[in-house]
Amino acid sequence: MTKPDLNPARGFHVMTKPIGPICNLDCSYCFYLEKENLFPKNERYQMSDQVLEAYIRDYLASQPGAEVTFAWQGGEPLLLGVDYFRKVVRLQRAQAGTRRVGNTLQTNATLIDDEWAAFFSENDFLVGVSVDGPRELHDAYRVDKRGGPTFNKVMAGIDLLRKHGVRFNILTVVNRDNARKPLEVYSFLKGIGSGFIQFIPLVERRADTKARDLGLDLAAPPDDREQDSPVTEWSVNPADFGEFLVTIFDEWVRKDVGTISIGLFDESLGKWAGVEGGMCVFSEKCGGAMAMEHNGDLYSCDHYVYPEYKLGNILEHPIRDLANSPAQRQFGNDKRDKLPAYCRSCEVLFACNGECPKHRFAKTPDGEAGLNYLCPAYKRFFNHINPVMQVMARLWLEERSPTLIMDLMAEKDHNDAPAQ
Repeated sequence: MTKPDLNPARGFHVMTKPIGPICNLDCSYCFYLEKENLFPKNERYQMSDQVLEAYIRDYLASQPGAEVTFAWQGGEPLLLGVDYFRKVVRLQRAQAGTRRVGNTLQTNATLIDDEWAAFFSENDFLVGVSVDGPRELHDAYRVDKRGGPTFNKVMAGIDLLRKHGVRFNILTVVNRDNARKPLEVYSFLKGIGSGFIQFIPLVERRADTKARDLGLDLAAPPDDREQDSPVTEWSVNPADFGEFLVTIFDEWVRKDVGTISIGLFDESLGKWAGVEGGMCVFSEKCGGAMAMEHNGDLYSCDHYVYPEYKLGNILEHPIRDLANSPAQRQFGNDKRDKLPAYCRSCEVLFACNGECPKHRFAKTPDGEAGLNYLCPAYKRFFNHINPVMQVMARLWLEERSPTLIMDLMAEKDHNDAPAQ
């Protein structure tokens, strides 16, 4: 397990979408595909050389520390072709000076071939691959433009990444279906061989008035004008999500600590050890993780790509100025300041911090607005792991390996076993 960094460089993060919302797949649950409706019908969805060069130059200048990481996402960024990213690397090297530049790229993996995999290996890209579980669970929602399955192509892409020694992580969207099969999902993901897994809960709602006015089918994040909008049929059930996390944690803490890194579990160890983590959804405030569209427009967050959350364009304003603007500071502070009283008195507030504001459309038991839809899941999970995390945090703070928890759990299970 990676030891949390006590003194990380303080910068900000930009999720860069060089091809905007354009994708070769048509995943049923995707919230970003419909963002095409926010652009003109004749839009050319490719980051121009002018925007790309300005972005790389400005982003490098805005970041502290000796290493700067660029994050590329979509849509599907591989649609741009490998030569486009060769150009990206050339521009980075020309501007970086003595600093080290890293790149992460999120992909559905269906377009990976030997040329792509060799490029990722030669340039040390960290590749995130979207996989929702074994074939029947993955293909339930992750389909191509004709509604056909994608599992075989994804696994072929992963095989090529392994063949070329490319570092890759797995991102799993936890939806209504796979949430009910936690051990089946976890066992499959372990077998892929990544070593790092991130679980993203799927929560989307049907369009409210604001979204419909923009020509969208899914609701915008909640605000003071919010109307009631039902969650989609593919959104994860909070009770199922809580049990999904608990079940996988109980398996992981007995067998896989130090071997399999799970984003939420690593983040939790940091919380119990009193160390600030890297997942924005569990930070006290947000605003340090923005999204940039292909045309240079910078938005407060990937989930807030709506006109009212547009901070400006990087061709007109330096990224640092937009990131530190009053509007973005207010956006970040609102996460903390708009928590309902129910959350402020919660025993796991230190770990949850109300999670993502996008999900705060439920009501507290006393009727106050602003409760996170996934609150029951996180209360269940964080309370369940509390005894174990206290031990793991103590081990880490004593500079002993948290992997020792597996021996302690084995001893506990032996002592708790009924006498024969």
